Amino acid sequence: MIIKKKLATLSAAILCSTFMMQSALAGDWLVRGRIINVNPDDSSTQVPAVANSGVSVNSDTTLELDFTYMVSSNIGLELILATTKHDVTGTGTLAGADVSSVRVLPPTLTLQYHFAPKATIRPYVGVGLNYTIFYDGGMGAALKANNATDIDYDSSFGLAAQAGFDVDLNKDWFMNLDVKYIKIDTTATITGGALAGTVDVDINPWVIGVGVGKRF
Repeated sequence: MIIKKKLATLSAAILCSTFMMQSALAGDWLVRGRIINVNPDDSSTQVPAVANSGVSVNSDTTLELDFTYMVSSNIGLELILATTKHDVTGTGTLAGADVSSVRVLPPTLTLQYHFAPKATIRPYVGVGLNYTIFYDGGMGAALKANNATDIDYDSSFGLAAQAGFDVDLNKDWFMNLDVKYIKIDTTATITGGALAGTVDVDINPWVIGVGVGKRF
């Protein structure tokens, strides 16, 4: 009899714990803070007047804030906000040359499907749209040495894909791991000097993030 009571108590505790760890429901907001690494899978056209040349965009690590609104238990809308700074260096015959630096603001909205909204570990996938703004672009030593007067980057609009999962820590807090691939391309316009012209750059970064979130 005592054993049955203990088993009943244990079962109730497990059920209570499971209930307390249940995930987002329709109307909930999930707010996450992540550390992200933005790692471009880049390529480019030739730098004007320099045969067999190109440019490469370096990676950057920064903080990201994102907001997810749960339309239903399985469907969420996520908006990510972050900004990164990237150095642009030469490749090919310009290998290692300091071409430019630029800051990137890439707000991205994804539509997510959450596979197990009431589980402790909750995987999801998403697809969406990205709009990237380039700002604070600066000329590097290679442009200055060739008497360039300015460099400007066009904004970008493209698709994004996402996969990740949340892991409950308690009723309201959870950990998160997230991976995105974002289609970002731009045309860099160099004004003045021997290198004047345009360079088309496909940046297409992998964005890997880990962080914590809270349910509201």
